[in-house]
Amino acid sequence: MILPHLDDAALAASLAEEAGRLLLTVREQSGLAGEALGTAGDAAANSFLCEAIRAARPDDGVLSEEEKDNSGRLAKARVWIVDPVDGTREYSEGRADWAVHVALAIDGAPVLGAVALPGLAGEVVLRSDRPYPLRPMAERPRFLVSRTRPAREAEAVARMLGGELVRMGSAGAKAMAVVRGEAEVYLHSGGQHEWDSCAPVAVAMANGLHCSRIDGSRLIYNRPDTYMPDLLVCRSELAANVLEAVRTLRR
Repeated sequence: MILPHLDDAALAASLAEEAGRLLLTVREQSGLAGEALGTAGDAAANSFLCEAIRAARPDDGVLSEEEKDNSGRLAKARVWIVDPVDGTREYSEGRADWAVHVALAIDGAPVLGAVALPGLAGEVVLRSDRPYPLRPMAERPRFLVSRTRPAREAEAVARMLGGELVRMGSAGAKAMAVVRGEAEVYLHSGGQHEWDSCAPVAVAMANGLHCSRIDGSRLIYNRPDTYMPDLLVCRSELAANVLEAVRTLRR
């Protein structure tokens, strides 16, 4: 189904979209629920994505949440970073706020990506090669936080800037909500891994958003340790104020 002649951006989008369809089929037809459904969905999507990438781009590295890490990727300039189901809990609960991430990092930079939001009507796939104009910002900035464990820094910064909190599931869903104009800031300080943010960051940056660590430093991918302590995705107009608020909190 996925053909090697597709360019990188089209490949990422096609993979994310097809994996999303596969996940919906598993959810609708497997008869599973809860943790068992999440496990089955993760396995099916991961197998599809990794096999398709290796068939289409055999010389590239692959890093996936659901595969044992292969240190051989560190010698590769081009590495595909995927999260087969970002928000497994939301997926298994029948919610819409989960995503599929497919990204390509080149020399550590999130060069391109696609994020599928299969739970939304219309098979939504946001991709870095097809940005669109951002919507006007709300007068009161909306801060996206975890629906179960919101980051203290995000809550504090929202108070400092007169913002309001919006609870949502997966990292990809939250970052894409900023792209889609449903919020202005996604500030996360509870720790993630590279697959949680690489594709969303690639899409967000292509749409003119600010993306960085919460100290303002650059996001770098394909490192030996995939852990990433924090993330900021926000409207560029708010970036300086958000970063200054974080610095104030840490003094």
